[in-house]
Amino acid sequence: MKRLQDKVAIITGAANGIGLEAASTFAREGAMVVIADFNEEKGLASEKELLAKDLTCHFIQVNVAERASVDQLVDRVVRGYGKIDILVNNAGITRDAMLSKMTELQFKQVIDVNLTGVFHCTQAVLPTMIAQGKGKIISTSSVSGVYGNVGQTNYAAAKAAIIGMTKTWAKELARKGINVNAVVPGFTETSMVEAVPDKVIEKMKEQIPMQRLGRPEDIANAYLFLASAESDYVNGHALHVDGGIMM
Repeated sequence: MKRLQDKVAIITGAANGIGLEAASTFAREGAMVVIADFNEEKGLASEKELLAKDLTCHFIQVNVAERASVDQLVDRVVRGYGKIDILVNNAGITRDAMLSKMTELQFKQVIDVNLTGVFHCTQAVLPTMIAQGKGKIISTSSVSGVYGNVGQTNYAAAKAAIIGMTKTWAKELARKGINVNAVVPGFTETSMVEAVPDKVIEKMKEQIPMQRLGRPEDIANAYLFLASAESDYVNGHALHVDGGIMM
């Protein structure tokens, strides 16, 4: 039996990077995956890529920063599949700048997507999961939200808040059969780090006991564990997948 056999999973920000890797991993494990992303072109391409591998998925465009868009997403999933077993709040953006130069727009854009978006999506799936009496909610934090990072006031604030929300929701929803956890990635090989100079990357690696950056599959496998029955007694946990940098 596959680990997510017949489960319905919504993964936000799944058109590329970690989200796409998670979508592929979940689908290989038997889930019907909703690729939820703002980028329609990339979302449709990712859907096509997974379908070509005989993986079950469906792209739905969404703007997690807008509640009406999230409600439409959830409504389409419930009408189409009758349930929502798993939500992975993976969508995220960066708008880096030093505090003295960060604009209010840069701050707001990151908070709207990375934090308010998590609130929107989680609250929207609740009625369905509560009615089912079960569900798995996984949100993506970051080591930047634990120890801060230069030039990332907005990003670090959002990612720190996700840990706090996760623990709060875990206490509120456990009796309703819903597990709420977070994954805390370290520096990971995604488009977000592509623009980082090689010298900086090498310094990052030196700080990591495992001497390498994370790979999308490292994070996707953590999502998979928290989405599967293997983690049924794991609740309110922030799972670090960072090569040991936070030890």
